[in-house]
Amino acid sequence: MALKHISLNNMEFDISYIMQNNKKDSFAVFLHGWGANKELMQDCFKESFKNYNHLYIDLPGFGNSSNSYILDSNDYRNIIESFLIEIDIKPTIIIGHSFGGKIATLLNPKILVLLSSAGIPKVRSLKTKIKIRLAKICNFFGVSSRIFRTKDALNLPQNMYEILKIVIKEDFSDIFGNFHNKAFIFWGENDYITPLYMANKIHSVMKHSKLYVLEGDHYFFLHNANKIDRIVNGNDGVK
Repeated sequence: MALKHISLNNMEFDISYIMQNNKKDSFAVFLHGWGANKELMQDCFKESFKNYNHLYIDLPGFGNSSNSYILDSNDYRNIIESFLIEIDIKPTIIIGHSFGGKIATLLNPKILVLLSSAGIPKVRSLKTKIKIRLAKICNFFGVSSRIFRTKDALNLPQNMYEILKIVIKEDFSDIFGNFHNKAFIFWGENDYITPLYMANKIHSVMKHSKLYVLEGDHYFFLHNANKIDRIVNGNDGVK
């Protein structure tokens, strides 16, 4: 594990990363989802994608990467972009899970691999709408609204909670639609965090994408790394 200090727009970050040297000329970058870290991605993919060197990154505010600011997805893109410039790496392929899929898309790689990507706003249930309304009422009267937070938001530092509220509202439909490079979209058939209709929406607007639905939930990729590798590199016989 290594750390790289990044200064950007009067903000300071220490970015934690792992470099896996497979003695290749091209790099694959792996970006984790919300609440996860680089180790999860490395544990999954370290024995696959061997035709690339691997770079696993903790996004700011996760794992061992620092963040004390309120950011949106575009800020995350700018930070990771600056980090890649600092370490002099131009990745050929970026693989992003969930929240990491949004950042991967914004980085505009030659090859994009989305794993149950976030970016299509979820239709809120009546129960969720009521909880949001009650939380706003509590905040108005200065009463703690932590009991109404989602599981992803529990025990978060306040700035990360504010980030979560921002990024879950972001609609990436146009951004997905404006991605023109090669894209592979992988999804868990039983994913209830980012449901399958989101995969179909991304695939419908992303012009050069292929969609593969695999067995599993939001973390389906943990048991499908080699299959994902074979499909992306054309060795699986899947059309």
